[in-house]
Amino acid sequence: MNHTGQCLCGSIQYAISGSPNWVAVCHCRDCQRSAGAPMVAWAMFPESSVKVVTGVPKTINSSDAAMRSFCPDCGSGLFYQNADVLPGLIDVQTATLDNPNALPPTMQVQIAERQAWVPRLSTLKMYDRFPSGD
Repeated sequence: MNHTGQCLCGSIQYAISGSPNWVAVCHCRDCQRSAGAPMVAWAMFPESSVKVVTGVPKTINSSDAAMRSFCPDCGSGLFYQNADVLPGLIDVQTATLDNPNALPPTMQVQIAERQAWVPRLSTLKMYDRFPSGD
């Protein structure tokens, strides 16, 4: 299975070969702060499966051995690595895939840090686009 993806502005493009070890939604506080969102969906692959084909992501140390890579132009989060906890593996933010629906999550992790309102999302009103003002 092959996948491609990119950041919002297209400066960073990447290609992935093979199937993920797993696909998960992460609720940890580091992911929340990094993404500015309540959760992030990740697909984990062996490092050798992911190749950046265009551009050079910026990588920062976000905590302990955690390294987060993102586009230095538009700021899109792309990759996560932690050599201590996940040696030889890389997480890819699935929302940056050209076909994000190809890798749906199969689990949720770090729910101890999940925002309290997330479990009730399905009870909220839903609109295909912005509400019309009614």
